[in-house]
Amino acid sequence: MTVDDLAALFSGRSRFVDKLAQEDDPLGRAREIAHALTEDEKVEALATHPRIGERSPEQHGDDPAVLVELATLNQVYEEKFGFRFVVFVNGRSRAEILPVLRERLAHARADELDTALDELVAIAEDRWRKS
Repeated sequence: MTVDDLAALFSGRSRFVDKLAQEDDPLGRAREIAHALTEDEKVEALATHPRIGERSPEQHGDDPAVLVELATLNQVYEEKFGFRFVVFVNGRSRAEILPVLRERLAHARADELDTALDELVAIAEDRWRKS
């Protein structure tokens, strides 16, 4: 898999994507490699993904109240944790993601960083299966 292939799966190029491109089985090793990244590399990898509520082919639901709440909670999340909220939408509407975002705001930072990386990998795996 090329860097460009992986960048498409992971919503952008990062040092994480560059490391994966060096692997024979990049998606098979993605979680292991993600968790071995430095903190800066982890935050950079999450920053490539669009925010929940922003335009994305995987996200649906345009209720203005939901979009406002998502924008507010995204800001709270990013201020609390210092990185972007990432969740594998998996066909759920934006309204269905709100309780997930609220619940994850209660996590400890280290746990949430691991969760966000696992979600990022799940998204990439799903995109690969659908390609």
